[in-house]
Amino acid sequence: MNSPKHLKHKPIISVNDYDKIDGKYAGHSDAKALSIGIAQYDEDEISAKIWRHTGKKWSRQSEEMPLHRVLDLAELIVNSLAVAKGISVSSNPSVSNNGDLNLIRGYYDENEIYLKKRLKGLKDALDGINLK
Repeated sequence: MNSPKHLKHKPIISVNDYDKIDGKYAGHSDAKALSIGIAQYDEDEISAKIWRHTGKKWSRQSEEMPLHRVLDLAELIVNSLAVAKGISVSSNPSVSNNGDLNLIRGYYDENEIYLKKRLKGLKDALDGINLK
């Protein structure tokens, strides 16, 4: 399914048919597309959006976030995996519950096939833009 063009968030670039590649939810996901575009909350802002569809209409549970928050979450995910594996990170996230770190490690281990592919893709994309 293509990201809609008639709603308030205006896609500029999209991953259509995302439900077919949505990790362990592939083939039965309500997330039909991802997009980067003009934010629905401010036409001067660019945001990322996950387009959810109920089967009948676009869902009000579709999420939209400013790009910096998406990147902050990506960094938090990587750092949480590192902390759960006992690896020290420079931007130490606050651990709310040390006992539950095993949950993150277990989740990563159970979903490694999906997460590793995404993490490698993120690394390759970052390497490709030659950040200095």
